[in-house]
Amino acid sequence: MSDIDTAPVPQGDLALQTVAMPKDTNANGDIFGGWLLSQMDIAGMITAIEVAGGRVATVAIDGMAFLTPVHVGAVVSCYCDVLEVGRSSIRIVVEVWINSKHDREPIKVTEGEFVFVAIDEKGRTRTIQSS
Repeated sequence: MSDIDTAPVPQGDLALQTVAMPKDTNANGDIFGGWLLSQMDIAGMITAIEVAGGRVATVAIDGMAFLTPVHVGAVVSCYCDVLEVGRSSIRIVVEVWINSKHDREPIKVTEGEFVFVAIDEKGRTRTIQSS
């Protein structure tokens, strides 16, 4: 994974958008990192399912650093960029962006590299069919 990039443009395709709600906050009123990680995993899964043509499982997450807190009410946008497709695995960078409360400018929150493996109906690794 590359170093965290603070360029003002998301990389990849929009895979998921949701709103940060009060139930997802810590004692300081910021969104839990774990909640944000789960949204990233869902976004990556959506992309991986499209690439794999079926069921996938998350097998690794690498290199996350949070750059800014997420406030309640923020629209959280997860962008996915497929880095590599192997025999049965898919590596995807997932970036999270919000818009500033003050000027609506995009702000990068975090990114992480996710690895998914294609699995069959019994949960066993399967080969990804090339399209």
